[in-house]
Amino acid sequence: MQKRILLIDDNQDILDVMQEALVYQEYEVKVALDSKEIISDTQNFEPDLIILDYHLTGKNGYEICRQLKTDPKLGHIPVIICSAYVNKDENLSAWGCDDVIAKPFGLEELTEKVNNLILD
Repeated sequence: MQKRILLIDDNQDILDVMQEALVYQEYEVKVALDSKEIISDTQNFEPDLIILDYHLTGKNGYEICRQLKTDPKLGHIPVIICSAYVNKDENLSAWGCDDVIAKPFGLEELTEKVNNLILD
């Protein structure tokens, strides 16, 4: 069974590149341009991993990650936050995510971090 990844980013170009790279790696990918329906999207799609942009319209990635991680039915799903604003000295575990990808990133880094979190 294909592993499922939910991508949330308000930049369509970034979504397209990430989706293409992950589909090439044989993942099933669903994309969203905003976080308005994040809980219902997650419940309906049942992803094995969520990748979300830190700076989204409305809530930021930190808030969304906290919302997901505190949900009893969704908290087990690994979350990667993508951000161009990563401060290397910042305690990233405070964000509640399982990993962080600094933008800009290479596709090799993306697939490596994804594979590390969801492959058995």
